[in-house]
Amino acid sequence: MQSTAAAVQERPAVQPDGRVAPKGQPGDPCVMVIFGGTGDLTKRKLIPALYNLDTSNVLAEEFAVVGIGRTKLTSEAFRERMTRDIHEFATQSVDEARWESFVKRLYYLPGDLHDPDTYRRLQELLADIDRKHGTRGNYFYYMAIAPNYFATTVRLLDAAGLAREENGHWRRVIIEKPFGHDLDSARALNRELGEVLNESQIYRIDHYLGKETVQNILVFRFANGIFEPIWNRHYVDHVQITVAETGGVEQRGDYYEGAGALRDMVPNHMFQLLSLTAMEAPNSFAARAVRDEQTKALQAVQQLTPEEILTRTVRGQYGPGTCSGEWVPGYRSEPKVDPQSRTETFVALKLSIDNWRWADVPFYLRTGKRLPQRVTEIAIQFKQAPFVLFRETPIEHLPDNWLVLRIQPDEGISLRFGAKVPGTAMQLGAVDMDFAYVDYFGSTPSTGYERLLHDCMIGDATLFQRADMVEAGWCVVEPMLDIWQAVPPRNFPNYAAGTWGPKEAHELLERDGRRWRTIGHDGPERNGPRR
Repeated sequence: MQSTAAAVQERPAVQPDGRVAPKGQPGDPCVMVIFGGTGDLTKRKLIPALYNLDTSNVLAEEFAVVGIGRTKLTSEAFRERMTRDIHEFATQSVDEARWESFVKRLYYLPGDLHDPDTYRRLQELLADIDRKHGTRGNYFYYMAIAPNYFATTVRLLDAAGLAREENGHWRRVIIEKPFGHDLDSARALNRELGEVLNESQIYRIDHYLGKETVQNILVFRFANGIFEPIWNRHYVDHVQITVAETGGVEQRGDYYEGAGALRDMVPNHMFQLLSLTAMEAPNSFAARAVRDEQTKALQAVQQLTPEEILTRTVRGQYGPGTCSGEWVPGYRSEPKVDPQSRTETFVALKLSIDNWRWADVPFYLRTGKRLPQRVTEIAIQFKQAPFVLFRETPIEHLPDNWLVLRIQPDEGISLRFGAKVPGTAMQLGAVDMDFAYVDYFGSTPSTGYERLLHDCMIGDATLFQRADMVEAGWCVVEPMLDIWQAVPPRNFPNYAAGTWGPKEAHELLERDGRRWRTIGHDGPERNGPRR
């Protein structure tokens, strides 16, 4: 099984000395079955990701894809459609000869997901592909479909004999988010899947974990002796996790109306980032060891009381404004959105982790749509040094020390510290040491799904959520949903598109003498504590 520690070396283009970095191990011979084969996810992300794996020589030669959907297509028509789409959505120039070879491994099966005959025909097609491509009876199923189809599809796969692992064949299922819409539904889905599959067969995917910087959090923390000793309450003042989007809901208003920012982002994306930041060192990089520690970190997040929810959580909804230089409508004017909608498009939280490492260290989380910049980052501010040494100098305050892990769009890590400004006077300036992946390792074509699909092919579940992780996240979020439903917002919309959210989000930190970290040059934020 491939370790996460190898992630940095898996795909760099060229090492500093000019040598080509080693590739990862090839995926197992297998067939990928995509339920929702004609959908946006397939053409925009999954097929381009598979093509990138193929050009990186980490896709087995004994590999094929079956797309399943309601659209009446032949395999040849499906290949023609994917050929048109790859030229639009590929993350690199398409090598026509390479694509011509790859596209021959694509197949299509039209059918109704509720009809057992669809699965009987799938069984026949897979057996034929095994004979033609040597895929050895190994199958993994990608659920690029609505969540209400998950359990039914898995049960019908099992009824057709396509979910059982026997005679050395493996069968795996990749589940897209949302994984439930509250704690009860998440538990029910876990139970339904568990009646058919072993937990080791279930891969709950979060594409954020395909980002190099997310994977590198563990390497950064545990492979460097200079950071882990200060990664605790003795040295860390607080942690900020930001997932900001410039886009609105586009054509997804009907989905978003039933979800909102809290359900859509916090139990999955943001809690994955939080758990990797806060977890203890695992015994190894084996999937079980890493996910055990992530689960412990999530289970240690204190559930807020109803009174705390009113003071430690903020919700917002964007109104009209200027975003990315263009005038955009408010959320309530978006397609398929209720004109009186009370759905939140912004969330800010103050959370605490109840263990020895993080006692009394606040974790501030924020996510929203129509914000000034598209950025995902984890920012750790360290406690300030004692000022006593500088009390008789012109220096009025010490610079804040920030360690920032940038997830997207420009993946990298930066460290801010104070240094003396040249001259005869004692003056301090803030200095940034900045590492960008593209500068050091070169750019690698990526959709964010390559690593995750490859890990599923080799049976490495490290970067996928486990059932207890999902339920631990919902345990924290559900009380917030209950209070927000009982106490509807009275001031929506409460932030203009193109700003950093409602004023209450800034007050959330200001009450603690802190401010949100400045990101770029937009917004009213300033760095660090006002102390």
